[in-house]
Parts: sequence; structure tokens; C-alpha cells
Amino acid sequence: MAGHSKWKNIQRRKNAQDAKRGKIFMKLAKEIYVAAKQGGGDPDANPSLRLAIDKAKAANMPNDNIERAIKKATGSQDGANYEEITYEGYGPGGVAVMVKCLTDNKNRTATSVRTAFNKNGGNLGETGCVSYMFERKGYIVIDGNGIEEDDLFLEAIDAGAEELEASGEAFEIYTAPENLNNVKTALEEKGYKLETAEITWIPQTYTQLDETTAEKMYKLIDVLEDDDDVQEVFHNMQEDE
Repeated sequence: MAGHSKWKNIQRRKNAQDAKRGKIFMKLAKEIYVAAKQGGGDPDANPSLRLAIDKAKAANMPNDNIERAIKKATGSQDGANYEEITYEGYGPGGVAVMVKCLTDNKNRTATSVRTAFNKNGGNLGETGCVSYMFERKGYIVIDGNGIEEDDLFLEAIDAGAEELEASGEAFEIYTAPENLNNVKTALEEKGYKLETAEITWIPQTYTQLDETTAEKMYKLIDVLEDDDDVQEVFHNMQEDE
């Protein structure tokens, strides 16, 4: 993980995401719906739902939208039956790509994802073809303004974190997936402002691309993220620090 900043990647794409806020809210609502459907509508008793709600609030999603998704999942109406599927493949230049989807129609989603790869210099692979290159981790970002790195490091490790990296104006903290909620809660109780807290996939190795190939890779990411069924795209392209 050292030497690579997921937070910089998030910031790089923030403006483009802001331009598609309605689409993002729809994807966040899906995530909340699935978490509530699987673990119940009480975020205090359902860590997955708590993380989904926090993610939605960080994106300034209205509370009404959040509550509507929870009620739909826990109410008498069945609603859509969403299934989580992760597709794997290769982008331009051999970049490893994982595409996390929530869908109520696997055939539609598979066709859409395959088309995105084929038309943008990549190819969809078999399950397991690239996932071994990634490690599932809890991931927290804290605003670095006025924060002493040594103090945060000690408190994060004491709470159960595995690693802390300084990334310009922010600190990135990595945990075992099962420890994310405990670390998140402990740091919030210490008064730290969390920019994000989620379960994610972190690449173990990175692929460097020339400028032209990198532009093609960004185009593939944009096309995939624009798909309503795609929740998140993970890749091992080495991006400029």
C-alpha cells in the first residue's frame, strides 16, 4: 500500500462525480437498501448499514432518500431483489480491473460491463483472474488539518488499525475488514473528522501506463462508473501522486 494513495484517486474523480450527483444518490440508495435488507434497518445493530448511511451522508444525500431506502427494504413491499456481483478483467495496458455491481438483472449487467470493456481497449475475464492481485481492507480517511501524525497513529493502532499513511492534507488508515467499524467508532469518539470509511479492495502491485494508455484507461473507468448497476471500480493503475 505504501507509496500509493487511494484518496488522491478519489479526489481526482470528485468533480466528475459531482456532475452526476443524481446517479450517485441512486447507487447509494441501492447500497443502503441491500444492507438493510440483509441485516435489518437499525444502523446501530447493522454495521454494513451504518457504513452505507455514513457514505451517503458524506455525499450530501438527503435524509429523506436514506430513510426511503431503509423503509423500502424493511417494509411490507418486496421491492427489487438486488444481487451483488463482482466482474473481473483487464483494461488498456493490462491494468487489473474489478467492477462491483448491484443488479436486479444479471444478464443486463453482464452484457453492459462486457461491452464497456470491449469498446474501451479491455477484456472481461473469468472470476478470479485478477482478484488475487487485490486485498480486501477497511479504509478510513481523516482530514489532516491540525492533526499530529504521531498521535493519530497511536490512537488508530490502539483501536485496531493496521497501517496509517500521510497523504498531503489527509491521513489514510487501513484495517482488517472486520475491524473497520470498531476503528471508525473509536476515532470518531476521539473527535476526528472522517472523510470516508468503507470496505474496499487495495491493489498489491501497480501497473504503470504511458499518458495515451492512461487516458484510455480513464475512459473505461468513466464508462463503467456511468452504468447504473456499477457501484465501484477498482484497478491497479499507478496514478500520479
